[in-house]
This record gives sequence, structure tokens and C-alpha cells, in this order.
Amino acid sequence: MLPETTTKVANNAITKGDVLGAARIAGIQAAKRTADLIPMCHPVLVGSVSINFSIGDDHVEVEAQVETVDRTGVEMEAMTACTVAALTVYDMCKSADRTMTIEQVALWEKAGGRSGPWRRTDGLTPA
Repeated sequence: MLPETTTKVANNAITKGDVLGAARIAGIQAAKRTADLIPMCHPVLVGSVSINFSIGDDHVEVEAQVETVDRTGVEMEAMTACTVAALTVYDMCKSADRTMTIEQVALWEKAGGRSGPWRRTDGLTPA
């Protein structure tokens, strides 16, 4: 996004309101509804969802952490949370900046489940 847009987000000066607050709520709701959005995705009892944002000069980075005690992992819930939060940022900021893009949705780390722990090691770096 344009640097002017990140400044507006950081200063809570977007006309639609609190961008990061709305995006956090949207991401949490999306994590809880992932099985309704993605065919063949197992419904999972989501125990907790946290959405964090980092504001750079020309971007807002979104990170989600999802936890469960259910039978399967929550990777899809975490990536859905990030994506919907990013779409919410776009929706709330589009009147100020239509050049924004959403990039690099990726799993960084997981723990638990049948396949055990996993951490990204391919050199892909966040924005």
C-alpha cells in the first residue's frame, strides 16, 4: 500500500473507522467459520485465535495464531484468519488507496496434530 495509507492506518485516520480493530474481529470470525468456507475442511473446535499486526512503511503485516485441542490441525483456520483480516484492511482502506495488494499468505509454523511440529525453512520471508 502507499506510505500515506499506512500512516492513516497507524493514526486511525481512515474514514471507515478502526481498521486494525475491524480486521482483528473479521479474522477471528473467519477462523471460526473456516469449515463453512472451504470444502472438505474439517470443522474444528477453535480454542483461541489471536491476530497481530505490524505496520511497515508501505504495508501492514497480518499474523494469526490459532489453538485447538481437537483431532486435527488448525493451519487452514490460521491462514483463513490472515486472509480475511487482510481483505478487511483492503476494504476499509480502498477509498484512500486502490493500489494495495495482498501477498504471501503462508504457514510459518505448526505444533501438535498427527504430523507433529513443522517450521518453514525455505527462506520465504514476511513482507
